[in-house]
Amino acid sequence: MVMLETEAANFKACVDFLQHIGMTVNFGTIEGDSFLPGLSIDSGCIIIDQDKLIYPGDILHEAGHIAVVPSEERATLNAESIGNRPNREAEEMMAIAWSYAACIHLEIDPYFALHEGGYKGGGNFIADNFKEKKYFGLPMLQWVGMTYDEKRAAELQAEAYPHMIKWMRD
Repeated sequence: MVMLETEAANFKACVDFLQHIGMTVNFGTIEGDSFLPGLSIDSGCIIIDQDKLIYPGDILHEAGHIAVVPSEERATLNAESIGNRPNREAEEMMAIAWSYAACIHLEIDPYFALHEGGYKGGGNFIADNFKEKKYFGLPMLQWVGMTYDEKRAAELQAEAYPHMIKWMRD
């Protein structure tokens, strides 16, 4: 895929960030189809096939899946196992909220990750709602100790979501 200059800069910032927080990002060939074109997860690592990549911002969603699973389960995570996890719906919502927080942290437009081509055409709708502080996934991220909602942050005199206390679940 040929990326626009801004997309390429955002993509590089995402890869650098993910490596900085301890995620393994490998570039290679993905055989067959993957749920998100050009991206897969294997043994808790992100695999990127740049020839098949359509939406570079999808890397943050895949990273969100890795980030929100318990650390002891992370190495077993792959493209097939995500859909079979007992808490898959909650983890999906957390991954979306995580990707939004990552965009804000990296000062990337949230529409990079929550684009119109994703989420069955609802990516922009999700980004619009998150910009209005209509967050889903936040209660679960708070429950697992990764961020605070506004009420809890005020009680602790801490920063609220989309600020993250930590980027990887224990």
